[in-house]
Amino acid sequence: MNRINQFLEWGGPLKEKGSLAVSVIALIISFFDLAPIPFDAAWIAVLLCGIPIILEAVIGLITEFDIKADVLVSIALIASVITGEIFAAGEIAFIMQLGAFLEDFTVKRARDGIEKLVHLTPRTARRLNGALETIIPAEEVLKGDLLRVLPGETVPADGVITTGRTSVNQAVMTGESLPVDKGPEDEVSSGTVNQFGSFDMEATRVGEDSSIQRMIRLVQSADARKAKIVGVADRWATWIVVIALATAVLTWFFTGEPMRAVTILVVFCPCALVLATPTAIMAAIGNATKHGFLVREGDALERLSAVSKLTFDKTGTLTYGTPQVVSAVSFTKEYGEDEIFELAAAAESRSEHPLGKAVVRSLKEQKKKDVMPADEFEMIPGRGVRSVVKGKKILAGTPELLSENGILMEDWHRREAEVYLNQGCTVIYLSKGNTPAGFLALSDTIRKEAGEVIGRIKEIGSEPVLLTGDHKSAAMHIAGQLGIMEIHAECLPEDKLNWVNTYEEEKKRVCMIGDGINDAPALKRAFVGIAMGGIGSDIAVEAADIALVSDDIKEIPHLLALSKKMMSTIHYNLFFSMFLNFMAIILAVTGILNPVVGALVHNAGSLAVIINSAFLLKWSAK
Repeated sequence: MNRINQFLEWGGPLKEKGSLAVSVIALIISFFDLAPIPFDAAWIAVLLCGIPIILEAVIGLITEFDIKADVLVSIALIASVITGEIFAAGEIAFIMQLGAFLEDFTVKRARDGIEKLVHLTPRTARRLNGALETIIPAEEVLKGDLLRVLPGETVPADGVITTGRTSVNQAVMTGESLPVDKGPEDEVSSGTVNQFGSFDMEATRVGEDSSIQRMIRLVQSADARKAKIVGVADRWATWIVVIALATAVLTWFFTGEPMRAVTILVVFCPCALVLATPTAIMAAIGNATKHGFLVREGDALERLSAVSKLTFDKTGTLTYGTPQVVSAVSFTKEYGEDEIFELAAAAESRSEHPLGKAVVRSLKEQKKKDVMPADEFEMIPGRGVRSVVKGKKILAGTPELLSENGILMEDWHRREAEVYLNQGCTVIYLSKGNTPAGFLALSDTIRKEAGEVIGRIKEIGSEPVLLTGDHKSAAMHIAGQLGIMEIHAECLPEDKLNWVNTYEEEKKRVCMIGDGINDAPALKRAFVGIAMGGIGSDIAVEAADIALVSDDIKEIPHLLALSKKMMSTIHYNLFFSMFLNFMAIILAVTGILNPVVGALVHNAGSLAVIINSAFLLKWSAK
């Protein structure tokens, strides 16, 4: 059996492209009798392309009693060889292997995503025992251990902060674009990254129970539950084989001419039927590539045509994933809004915090101004920054930062800020000297084309859904602007996966569109997963069926429409190939066709299918 499997690998259409090239040359030599050789050159095609088909059919029948299209092809090959129609046998074998090659070429899957996800698993941890700090392998952390996490390190286990303040990048778990300030009694998850302050924590979930390990298991298991589409020729193979054999036997019985029976077996071979789907898929993939899509799964477009719901992650998908200052508010007439903006940028000028960097970047981009220099700077993890600008002490950060420094805000100050907080904005409060001065509101900005994309998706007949790890207020605000009615916010990776499962159980086909590591399980499980290839994580891209390389979401409606056009082309190809087979069978039964002419009819039918599929290359939804 091992030798047979090795031979199958040697002769497989995907492994040995050269066998197809050699076979087509041999068939041309045979048909036109171009070379004076002592045997029919078509034998080369029979050996290179035909024997692997026969072996695969025999193995399938013996080991699994699995009747596929290759069973009928094998019967036709053997019958043609027995009756001396070597060219017909070689031509059939070549066409079938060509179809298999095209199909295999479009079905290749890369599985590097899980390996990359595993690499996110923390390798070491700092365990505390009194004043003693010991570095140990992360897998040796026990529940209840006291651990220390320094800036830049990955949190080694799920736990609760006991001392210290910091900001944690939780994108791996929630997809949120901004780090989250953490302090005593706040929970932290394994795999997230400590950005600024050091802290001590008590481990609560370790090893296989930790968040990052649960995510790995989710990604590994999600693909097993995804339905696989079976080829049309293989799906109908049992009936085709039974009908072909019955027709051939009856024709031989009533006419007494075995050549007619062989011709029937030849024309019954589903050559055009086998080519109908992969040629259309390859042409559609070529079209999608021109529009910025990398189709990683051969049947992804076939599945995409059947989706009824498109679930979108928010950050980095419908938005740019980078915060911008959307408003500057002054609490006093002494300072204008522009001055509040400039003071905040000056205070944050040396900050490494993403919010601080966003303030500085926004001043340069929006106001076209340089940042004023700061004389002093101190970063306070989990709170904000303290700075001196033009001789005045400036505080920029949370309300707690101001109150801890004896600066009390009035109720109306908080009410003004609540307007922006309810819209999902992040607010940086500012004080100058000992007086509250105002605040900046920052928000992730919606992609300018997002509204048009959502509208076109609705026109095509799919329902958009917002599925995000962000806070409910931010999700509601974005969804309201885009006209998305169904919203699921504050979703962890398992929550997103559960929502996809719920839709699938309701017989609703889901296309998940996301960019973050936290989207990987849902991308893997969804009927179709589309990852933002430019800004998205490698793991999200590896988990998805399709990657949008350009991150230009305005192309998504084109992809949806293309998938439906591709399916209509496939249906036309199938109808044509079946009609051609039906007519050829009638001609074979009546004796008008012989095996060689029957094989040529198949060539014509296969060529027609390929030409029709090729029109998809330049098709446009506009």
